[in-house]
Amino acid sequence: MIYETLQILQEQLENYFIEVGLGKIIALENIALLESGNDDAKKLDGKVVLSLLKMEEETTLRNIPSYKIKDGKTEYKNPPVHLNLYLIIAANCDTYDKSLRSISKVIQFFQGKKLFTSTNTVYNRTNVAFDVFDYFKFILELYTPSFEELNNVWGTLGGRQLPSVIYRIQLIQLEQDKKLSTSKVITHVGGELNNIN
Repeated sequence: MIYETLQILQEQLENYFIEVGLGKIIALENIALLESGNDDAKKLDGKVVLSLLKMEEETTLRNIPSYKIKDGKTEYKNPPVHLNLYLIIAANCDTYDKSLRSISKVIQFFQGKKLFTSTNTVYNRTNVAFDVFDYFKFILELYTPSFEELNNVWGTLGGRQLPSVIYRIQLIQLEQDKKLSTSKVITHVGGELNNIN
């Protein structure tokens, strides 16, 4: 679900960039490659790069019931994991002004569409990763780090700071369809109550 979410965002953003005349310059890649000196770093030249920065569990949804009643039986499962993802979008364009325009267009696009669901989003369903991907819903929220946090982020990524923006993607649900056990539904309580005095 993590890859699929980022792939959908990459496709949506790329379609918007083509529509506004900036071209097919969106890449889903590790921005830290830029400073690696690796041959893969050349793939990031002239691109707006989407990179996963951090994941955190949404602890407020940790205590949801881990069972459901189906066909008169109770099925027990481990509860799903709900994640918030932090996505950095950095512009490594040919010129500084094109990088700034690109970041402005990214912010403009996500200001216009913050909620992504399987009903309001058209995406490439022929991709192998989407074969069991029926329903999704996630929300993007602009995240503004302090100067110190931003310095730490770029220091971790390799040192060279680019025009960038960070978004928090809320509530990615990961769940394995694996039953722990099945039992009959308790419909009544029998027996007698005795006075213990």
